[in-house]
Amino acid sequence: MFRITWDKNGDIVFKLSGRMDGETVTALKTLFSSEADGRRIALDLIELTVVDQGAVGFLEECEADGIELRDCPAYVRKWISRLRRRG
Repeated sequence: MFRITWDKNGDIVFKLSGRMDGETVTALKTLFSSEADGRRIALDLIELTVVDQGAVGFLEECEADGIELRDCPAYVRKWISRLRRRG
């Protein structure tokens, strides 16, 4: 599940909670293209509890594309780092 907010700088913030899987990734990609409109995007991951491999790959791509990952759980950050070392 996620909700969309706008912070005081005008950035679009997608706050994710619970589980992140392929369905969530597909929905986020659609929203990024429809909501961004030239604004910076951030993903707030503080309430994220479970991710699958595809979701971690997506998060790594997001960060590489300049999307900020806020409050990224340590286990997700470690997984992203491993992907980068392999890649």
